[in-house]
Amino acid sequence: MTDDKDVLRDVWFGRIPTCFTLYQDEITEREAEPYYLLLPRVSYLTLVTDKVKKHFQKAMRQEDVSEIWFEYEGTPLKWHYPIGLLFDLLASSSALPWNITVHFKSFPEKDLLHCPSKDAVEAHFMSCMKEADALKHKSQVINEMQKKDHKQLWMGLQNDRFDQFWAINRKLMEYPPEENGFRYIPFRIYQTTTERPFIQKLFRPVAADGQLHTLGDLLKEVCPSAVTAEDGEKKNQVMIHGIEPMLETPLQWLSEHLSYPDNFLHISIVPQSTD
Repeated sequence: MTDDKDVLRDVWFGRIPTCFTLYQDEITEREAEPYYLLLPRVSYLTLVTDKVKKHFQKAMRQEDVSEIWFEYEGTPLKWHYPIGLLFDLLASSSALPWNITVHFKSFPEKDLLHCPSKDAVEAHFMSCMKEADALKHKSQVINEMQKKDHKQLWMGLQNDRFDQFWAINRKLMEYPPEENGFRYIPFRIYQTTTERPFIQKLFRPVAADGQLHTLGDLLKEVCPSAVTAEDGEKKNQVMIHGIEPMLETPLQWLSEHLSYPDNFLHISIVPQSTD
């Protein structure tokens, strides 16, 4: 891959200032003060909220504490979505800090998967990585790695260690010099306006004529109505890691530099702000 390490580092160290507040109907023995945290965009809620859990449990009786879950303006937050994706999709137009409500009861079974431990997060994360490598390299890179390499990827993410993670992940971003990119680009497109969780299709980074496909090419093929209105005006924001990449950006470059640690491009389509 091209050496744009500063881009990779900036993406990795992206943070969202967040205010956690206990739900008003939770029973407490004393007042539960809000808790503030800088959340890493590339991580998952269940990996970085131990301090939040401890903070609020101190104000509660043990018998009133069950599985913790989070919600933003009435929407339960999926722990298996990266934090940056959740924010871009649900709160990108709101003022900071991001106000998240903490719950310890009435788990929304229909909306959220249970997360019994960090092992569940690890299993989900590695499953996504394997799927991404199947698309990019027919699973050859991830399968040639040793178990300790897989563990290093996971520990690098869990412990927020950029160098530890990228020492292994760079292998997943390489491709033969005679080719212009991966076999297929691992991507998922999310919209709040549909019931469908996300759109995912096979899409090559290079066209039949050898031209590099762009972000605009992908959107035009996969969900054209989401990006351009009938009058040709742009009607939605297309966000990855809180930024709006130019639609002319080559998809291969985006995949190498703006993928989340699970090796997927998580693309949010959010209504254009009228401000």
